Amino acid sequence: MDGIHLLGEWYGCAADIPEMTRVQPLRTLCLHASEASGMTIVGDSFHQFEPAGVTGTVLLAESHLAIHTWPEHGFVTIDVYVCNYTTDNSAKAERLLRAMQDAMKPQRVKFQAIHRGGRDA
Repeated sequence: MDGIHLLGEWYGCAADIPEMTRVQPLRTLCLHASEASGMTIVGDSFHQFEPAGVTGTVLLAESHLAIHTWPEHGFVTIDVYVCNYTTDNSAKAERLLRAMQDAMKPQRVKFQAIHRGGRDA
């Protein structure tokens, strides 16, 4: 199905903010941002690395959010993928990515948008 996959690499994020280093603050941020963007949350899974760093996913009816933090490098990777099966969810995906970026405050950003799927002729 048609969809959009937004990929971000964020450099220069503050290494000491709780969302970079601990599961619960990052999970809370991801869930709130997903809900506020209009997404439908159907599950989530987050993992704490020691001494710090988090990886997590939010499973969305529209598809998913995945995020990985490396506080020792001030680095985050994120991807937001949505399918547009019955409605165009692209604006929701963009709102979600923007909300996450605003919260993590990277100094430098790399961004890609990949259009996926399509109807066979």
